[in-house]
Amino acid sequence: MSLVWVTGTPGAGKSSVCGVLRERGELTVDADWEGYNRWVDRVSGQVVVDPPDPVPPGWLDRYGWRIDRARVERLAALTREADGYLCGCVENEDEVWDLFDVAVCLVVGDDVVRSRLRGRTGNSFGKHPEELAAALRHNAHAEGDYRRRGAVIVDGTLPLEEVAGLVTTARRTRRPSRPPRTRPTPPS
Repeated sequence: MSLVWVTGTPGAGKSSVCGVLRERGELTVDADWEGYNRWVDRVSGQVVVDPPDPVPPGWLDRYGWRIDRARVERLAALTREADGYLCGCVENEDEVWDLFDVAVCLVVGDDVVRSRLRGRTGNSFGKHPEELAAALRHNAHAEGDYRRRGAVIVDGTLPLEEVAGLVTTARRTRRPSRPPRTRPTPPS
């Protein structure tokens, strides 16, 4: 089975796709909301328990949104029996990239990023000018970066059900650099 990393710029539609896949009964985790991601001080390595909202000027220079590898490893173990989807965007994804069978990057234009972040109701990230600027900087290179890494690119402006369908179809596309995971052979 496959573990699929569903990523993209803030506002690309990751959480919305996550919700649709969950409604379809898929093993799906929103890394931002289910304890996989957290703010970490890049200098001390300390996890920030109660981050400010909105972030003050300079916050994003010192603190990074990072994923917990041990949590992803546990999820990867579950996907030996069923396909799974982990949805999120983090600065340290290189530390967990080897755990995914497939990566899907949802792409949207800058106007869509601005509009979606401005209209968010369940997540305030991107409403502050510094956060929006960071999202737009990420958006400028996301599609090219993920293409070079072999990710499946999906237009995040398509109807949500269609985007979710393309994400589930992508699980059958394995990255050539990563062999399929196999179950350990029991000792004889």
